[in-house]
Amino acid sequence: MITLTNNAVQAVNRFIRGADKPVAGLRIRVEGGGCSGYKYGLKLEDSLAEHDQQVHIGGVTVLIDEASAPMLEGVTVDFVETMEGSGFTFENPNASKSCGCGKSFSC
Repeated sequence: MITLTNNAVQAVNRFIRGADKPVAGLRIRVEGGGCSGYKYGLKLEDSLAEHDQQVHIGGVTVLIDEASAPMLEGVTVDFVETMEGSGFTFENPNASKSCGCGKSFSC
C-alpha cells in the first residue's frame, strides 16, 4: 500500500482545487528514465483507466496502474518546501539505489 503524508495530501488537495476540470484522482506511476533507471510520475487525472487500483488517503484518490503497483508497494510520498524549492519526495523500500534528486531509483 502507498502512503501520503499529511503535507502531501494538503498539497494534492491544493492542486485539485486549482484544477480547470473535475479530477478523478492523482495518478502515481513508475516509468523508465531518470538517473537510476526508473522515475516517478505524478498527474491529476480526469478519468480512471480500466485496471487502475484506487487507494483513498485523506480525501485524495490515488490511481495506480498494474505495472507500477509492485514498485510502489510500501512507498511514502511527502511534499517538502525548502529554501531551494518545493516538491514531492518518495521513500521507496523497494529501491536498491536512489538518485540524490529523490525522483529516480533502481530495483
